[in-house]
Amino acid sequence: MRKFILLTLILVLLLILGLPYVVNRGTEPQFHEEDTVVVRLYRHDTGEVEVITLDDYITGVVAAEMPAEFHTEALKAQAVAARTYIVKRILAGGVSNTCHPGADTCDNPSHGQAWLSRTVLKERWGALKYYHYYYKVRMAVDDTAGEIITFNGQPIDPVFHSACGGHTENSEDVWKYALPYLRGVDCLYESVPESEQSVTMPLDKVEKALGVKLNTLAVAAGNGNAEPFRVVEQTAAGTPKVVVVDDKRLAAVDVRQKLGLRSTNFQWTINDGQVTIKTRGYGHGVGMCQYGAAGMAENGADYRKILNHYYTGISISKIK
Repeated sequence: MRKFILLTLILVLLLILGLPYVVNRGTEPQFHEEDTVVVRLYRHDTGEVEVITLDDYITGVVAAEMPAEFHTEALKAQAVAARTYIVKRILAGGVSNTCHPGADTCDNPSHGQAWLSRTVLKERWGALKYYHYYYKVRMAVDDTAGEIITFNGQPIDPVFHSACGGHTENSEDVWKYALPYLRGVDCLYESVPESEQSVTMPLDKVEKALGVKLNTLAVAAGNGNAEPFRVVEQTAAGTPKVVVVDDKRLAAVDVRQKLGLRSTNFQWTINDGQVTIKTRGYGHGVGMCQYGAAGMAENGADYRKILNHYYTGISISKIK
């Protein structure tokens, strides 16, 4: 009996200590002669260009851009979008030589896609969750290997955002150019914790940021008849596109950027020298809504259905 208990304990210890090692080795990126697609990634923390496999790059992007807790089908959709982005960029010649010479892309999300190394992911998730989450993300990448989103045979611009607030936007309502595959669609399954946010900032801060005067409006607010801004043009989704503040026309995307708001779906109130702004959604609202994709997956949609919903008239093709 003692031997049996001792052997059981040893087996349990081997599983606990050995499984992470096996998983880690199994998912370690390996270079082989037949590997033809690599990504030259500029790392901002080291200032160097690192050459990694396409799959390892996609894994780092998905892990950085989408919560690993999301449904596997949502992670697959994100993997295909991420792969499309980098393939399109490589075909276009990578990043500007004046930015990062010799690189296809970098790991700064403001320049393209976010990317996180395995070391950073282990710190973020913790040692135990790391093996589960990394394996889950890597499987989503492997299960969609070589797949990209195309329109008329060419890779699309696979833009995405966190939460749209119920309906995505047409591309021209945000960036002034119309793309046939970036049409606004209903987002029925979006479920976002704290989708609505309220921020309050001093009147003078808003004035300085937007280049307007709000003193008259502040006085009117005390009389209960203030109208901080007027929406003079809406997007196809029904959110502000152009607003008038202090007789000045402002694009809603500029208001969002200058005030650091989560979205252009906003409402204002002025009270006691403070401006309170309520927003709904998170991000530019064009293309795939990540929380909407997660909701669709939870309701039975696979990644192909998700991608075809958010990107109009597209095909899912193999890299040639």
